[in-house]
Amino acid sequence: MKCKLEYIWLDGYEPVPNLRSKTKIVDFDAEPTLDRLPLWNFDGSSTRQAVGSSSDCFLQPVALFPDSARDRGYLVMCEVLLPDGTPHPSNSRAAIPDDPDAWFGFEQEYFLYRDGAPLGFPQEGFPAPQGEYYTGVGYKNVGDVAREIVDEHIDLCIGAGIAIEGVNAEVAKGQWEFQIFGKGAKRAADELWIARYLMLRLCERDGVDVNFHPKPLGAEVDWNGSGLHTNFSTKHMREVGGEEYFAALMTAFSEARNEHIACYGPDNNLRLTGLHETAAIDEFTYGVADRGASLRIPHSFVKSGHRGYLEDRRPNSMADPYRITGRILQTIQSVTAQALIEDAFAA
Repeated sequence: MKCKLEYIWLDGYEPVPNLRSKTKIVDFDAEPTLDRLPLWNFDGSSTRQAVGSSSDCFLQPVALFPDSARDRGYLVMCEVLLPDGTPHPSNSRAAIPDDPDAWFGFEQEYFLYRDGAPLGFPQEGFPAPQGEYYTGVGYKNVGDVAREIVDEHIDLCIGAGIAIEGVNAEVAKGQWEFQIFGKGAKRAADELWIARYLMLRLCERDGVDVNFHPKPLGAEVDWNGSGLHTNFSTKHMREVGGEEYFAALMTAFSEARNEHIACYGPDNNLRLTGLHETAAIDEFTYGVADRGASLRIPHSFVKSGHRGYLEDRRPNSMADPYRITGRILQTIQSVTAQALIEDAFAA
């Protein structure tokens, strides 16, 4: 059985990598599994990952998804390796900690663009001010192609086995959001990258671009930017938690503010201004149901004895989710490790 394997990886562009892919045809005697997928190579000199005189980079499959858009098709998320088998410097996935009991929920905002402007924008100037676009219905709010794209993207994600949990039109004209849930810092980020890939590929058909920039219309205009609000929890947060642990967690997040911002996407200073449901980039704040805070605490978290999930609202829409999940998990693990040490001494 000949299968179409779409090998997908992140290139070496900075400050944010692009998705790249190419198709490998492989003959299998049964449904392919991750452990049977071959290593493959590519020209790293064309992706800013090697020089022309030594251009080979290698693709190590790390996650496999069905591709319902192609007959006998599969989507293969890959890490980039050097010829000696070690992770390439651009390989952000290999560099992060992992925990299968860490759960992440991404709220991926983005704009749909055509001819250099968001869908629904006039050739000159701006459409009606923000107000009716969020969760809007009807042609004047969402146009004639966006919902078709969004609905088909849902089906592609479901077909791939990705836990897409919802979609909606967002605050600005031409702006949308989809939500992805995943378990494990690496696996959750794998699924978001594949969901992004599916959206980008789908939009090719309609001559539409996906703009993930956090402030594509500029900071000087009164239009919302795009975020990647990241909901997170660990087994300890869900099952043990407690007010004292929560306070220690907030102290750790505050002390690591700069390290988190460094992982939360470029040009975030344009978005994290204290306006448009954001906190200022140079401060760390938190509050119950506060969408203007750096970190939002759900009512359910407090009612459950400070157990459950929290929402970091600072990551922006084009940030690398591997770096986001890795940084969040690193900060949480520092607090959990300290708590275990203190418990051991108390005993």
